[in-house]
Amino acid sequence: MVLSKKKARYVIEEIIALFPDAEPSLDFRNHFELVIAVLLSAQTTDVAVNKVTPALFEAFPTPEAMAAAPEEVLATYISRLGLYKNKAKYMKKCAQQLVDDFGGQVPSTRKELESLAGVGRKTANVVMSVGFGIPAFAVDTHVERICKHHDIVPQSATPRQVEDYVCSILPKKLWLSAHQAMIYFGRAICHPKNPECHEYPQLYDFSSIK
Repeated sequence: MVLSKKKARYVIEEIIALFPDAEPSLDFRNHFELVIAVLLSAQTTDVAVNKVTPALFEAFPTPEAMAAAPEEVLATYISRLGLYKNKAKYMKKCAQQLVDDFGGQVPSTRKELESLAGVGRKTANVVMSVGFGIPAFAVDTHVERICKHHDIVPQSATPRQVEDYVCSILPKKLWLSAHQAMIYFGRAICHPKNPECHEYPQLYDFSSIK
């Protein structure tokens, strides 16, 4: 049974309370590096991405430099990541689009961000919220798993349905902190196998909710 909106908000706020200082774990220095880092993080860990991006960004620090690089060369810098050949293709095309369509600058609107190669709704939400401070709630595998495990949404909910529902029960000022805290919670406690959520009874204490 899915929790009521009040109980669902309570669970998320308790998760935020567990990780109040959660920050992005991807390393980046500007909007361009953020876009590329998030693009590279698909189906791999942030730790793995952080191991390849220093050399990548040193060699190709701007959209112009990355767009001018052969796809095969870009691939050598990220070959330790899964799907690296496809990601190299997306990186080059994304960089070229930034040069051609946006004067080498990363746009801040969801529509413009999603027009970039390799950038879907989740990546756009991360760039908007983390990079530009625009309220947005990104749903990754951790967030989706937590919301379903804790009956915040139905098991059949799509990532977009998870996003829309969480945004409907939380104030905008909590969207980013909820996203970050849920990532940490998913890594440390609410594992895909053998979750340890039962060790945190405060998550289930609804006595204060009427």
